[in-house]
Amino acid sequence: MRINTLQPAEGSVKKTKRVGRGIGSGHGKMSTRGGKGQTARSGGRPRIAFEGGQMPLVRKIPKRGFTQRSKKVYATVNLEVLNNLDKGSVVTFDFLFEKGLVKEVKNNYGLKVLGKGKVAVALTVKADKFSVTAKKAIEKAGGTCEIVNSSKPEKKS
Repeated sequence: MRINTLQPAEGSVKKTKRVGRGIGSGHGKMSTRGGKGQTARSGGRPRIAFEGGQMPLVRKIPKRGFTQRSKKVYATVNLEVLNNLDKGSVVTFDFLFEKGLVKEVKNNYGLKVLGKGKVAVALTVKADKFSVTAKKAIEKAGGTCEIVNSSKPEKKS
């Protein structure tokens, strides 16, 4: 094998179509662009969603709502779930995630404890947010509520 004998495998390189090189080439005159008109010109294609002057569907459909890009989404857990845990447990997002009691949320901003149900077990709950009823119920059962800001994304400076 020598450098002067190297060449690509057969069929791997295709010759480019040479258009506009005379009638005898088979790609002369119209240069494979068909007839006259918009599509024969360079850049001659209507924009996406153009419907020939008819009111486009995108503009006909009513627009509703708004999606906040910087929305803080919390993984939530109710008191009725915490009631099944052992007495004196330290409850964190990681602890609940390992037990399968809470799911990972896209753009997760932390754990929020909600007040649905009752809790009769004294627990130490470390979360990013508590509802008022959840906090009262945990403290009434002899547990403690600690606000932790561990899972929030760091601000880029």
